[in-house]
Amino acid sequence: MKKWLLASAATTLLAAGAAHAQEAKIGVILGFTGPIESLTPAMGDSAELALSEVNDAGTFLEGVTLTPVRADSTCIDSAAATAAAERLITTDGVLAIMGADCSGVTGAILSNAAVPNGVPMISPSATSPALSNADDNGLFFRTAPSDARQGEVLASILGERDISSVAVTYTNNDYGKGFADSFAAAFEETGGEITLSAPHEDGKGDYSAEIGALASAGGDVLVVLGYSDQGGKGMIQAALDTGAFDTFAMGDGMYSDALLEDLGSALEGSFGSVPWAQGEGTEAFTKIATDAGINAEGSYTRESYDAAALIALAMMKGGEASSAAVAANVMDVANAPGEEILPGELGKAMEILADGGDIDYVGATNVELVGEGEAAGTYRYYEIEDGEFTTVSFK
Repeated sequence: MKKWLLASAATTLLAAGAAHAQEAKIGVILGFTGPIESLTPAMGDSAELALSEVNDAGTFLEGVTLTPVRADSTCIDSAAATAAAERLITTDGVLAIMGADCSGVTGAILSNAAVPNGVPMISPSATSPALSNADDNGLFFRTAPSDARQGEVLASILGERDISSVAVTYTNNDYGKGFADSFAAAFEETGGEITLSAPHEDGKGDYSAEIGALASAGGDVLVVLGYSDQGGKGMIQAALDTGAFDTFAMGDGMYSDALLEDLGSALEGSFGSVPWAQGEGTEAFTKIATDAGINAEGSYTRESYDAAALIALAMMKGGEASSAAVAANVMDVANAPGEEILPGELGKAMEILADGGDIDYVGATNVELVGEGEAAGTYRYYEIEDGEFTTVSFK
C-alpha cells in the first residue's frame, strides 16, 4: 500500500499538502449562520454526499478516507470567516476547501488563508465578478457562474417582460455591488432606465427609509439583489407594507423556500434568475440527493455536490491526497476529453482514473470550467405562481 507521509512541521504540511495515512480532511465552509443560513444546510449535506459516495466506493487512493470538517463563514464577517478557515487549515489540517459561499468572505479566505498556505478552494456559490481577477496562484475555482453573466440574464428577462423602468436595491458587499453593476450595464445597454440604484445593509430591523427613496424615484419593478434571510427580504417586506412596489425581480441570493413560506401570496407574479441546470446529470443528482433526505431543489445544492466531487476526482487524478494534486488536476477532470461522469458514478470515475484513463465530469450542473476555473453555467428563469417557483425557461 502506498504510504501517505505526514510532515513533522505544520509549515511543511501546508506547503506540501500531504495527508494522514488513512484520512484526508476536506473543509466545508459555508454560512451556517447569517443571511443565507436557510440555504446552507442542504449545501453542506450535498457536498458531504459526494465525499461519502467516494468513500463508499472503496477505491479512493488505496483506502484513504475523505473526512469533511465544517466551519461557519457567516457569509458577511470576513474576519470571522478568515479565522474559521485558518483553523481548518492549521488545526484541522484540511487539504482543500469546499467553499466559501458569499463572495466577500470567499475573497477574504482566499487571500488571507488559502493562498498563503497553498490550499485550493472550490466555491459553489461565490459569484462576484471581482473574483475572476483575484490573485489566487491557481488555487481558486467555482462551480457557479459569475454574476457578470447573471446581470445580463436578469436584464434579458426584464426585456422579455417589456419592463423598461426599474429601481434597484442591492446588499452592500462585493456580491451585491458586482451584481448591480453588471445588471445596470446590461439593462441600460438595451434602453432600460434605472431610476435609482441604492445599497442596503443586512441585519436592520427597519428598511422604510431605503424603500421610501426608491419609491420616490419610481420604477415599474423593484430589482432585489440581496439575501433571502436578511436585507433582501427586509426590503421586500418594507415595500409591501408601504405599497411602494408589488412586483420584484430577484437575483440568486433571494431564491429560497423560506422566503416563500414567510411572504406567501404577496410574491405572486414576482420572478428572477438563479444558477440551475437540467439534463441527465441533474436528474441523477435529484435521485441520489432525495434518497439521502436532501432537498435537491435548493439553491446551490448541485454546485456544492460538484465542488466536493471535483476535489476528490482531482486528488485521484494526481495520485495522491494533497493540496497540490487538487490544484493541478481540477481542470483536467472537469472538462473533456474523457468518459462522462454523472452523480452517482464517482466510484466508476475512480476506477477509470486508477487505470490511467480520462474522465469528463459532467456532474449535477453540466460542469465545464473555462478560463482559469470559471463555471460556464446556465440559469433558470423562474416565476412565482400559486406559492411556488415555476420554471419559465433556461438561459
